[in-house]
Amino acid sequence: MEQGKNQGTTLVIPNGLPQQFQNPIHEIQTRFKQLESGFKLWLSKQTLPVEVAVVTATSAGQGAAIGAFMGTLSPDASSVFPTPPPSASLNPQAMASLKQAQALAGGPFVQARNFAVMTGVNAGITCLLRRLRGKEDVQSSMMAAFGSGAMFSLVSGFGGPNQATNALTSGLFFALVQGGLFQIGQKFSQPPTEDTRYIRTRNMLQNLGLQGYEKNFKKGLLTDNTLPLLTDSALKDVKIPPGPRLLILEHVERDPEFKR
Repeated sequence: MEQGKNQGTTLVIPNGLPQQFQNPIHEIQTRFKQLESGFKLWLSKQTLPVEVAVVTATSAGQGAAIGAFMGTLSPDASSVFPTPPPSASLNPQAMASLKQAQALAGGPFVQARNFAVMTGVNAGITCLLRRLRGKEDVQSSMMAAFGSGAMFSLVSGFGGPNQATNALTSGLFFALVQGGLFQIGQKFSQPPTEDTRYIRTRNMLQNLGLQGYEKNFKKGLLTDNTLPLLTDSALKDVKIPPGPRLLILEHVERDPEFKR
């Protein structure tokens, strides 16, 4: 039917959806993922020094952006701790405490520097160890955190008057924290242990395309040992519909493994 003059036409794009229904955010996300995948593929083909340098630089840039943003959330409090004139006589411990306060209370530029050092060094060491050791584990994570903490201490002036001791202490602190977080993450990221009582049941349901009813079997404690004893009323009690019940019973009836 021909549309009236006052009616607007809808432009249909190749995928069959009207143009106004296209989500620009989704398109941007898709394009970003494509660029990210291409960048990772290119990076994986580079030599070790190039890969470490690129990873360190990109991570430092991200850290600098985060630090600058965090620094803008609070006013620069470093002015509260002005640097004393050269003629001032302060003992080394007092001078170290002043530098420590300035390092923690700096504005966007100071925080951008601190975050850039921490994230860049951590990512660079992690990349290096992953290529050399072929894996990522708690040891690599702690070594990367140690280097990150030590470098942060040297750059920011955080800690006591002895820079070497302070770098060692900060590195150890960062390593212990990172190691603890790594272990916690590993514990919660591990897949749940497979229940060995439902291995045959799971395989049967997958073969029948009824894997969604595994939870019904578990709710009714219908384990692998009960498969030869299944009845229609037992499956009905665990709220499995008639159609799937017939398929399950027929499968158990004709499969000699279950009868054995």
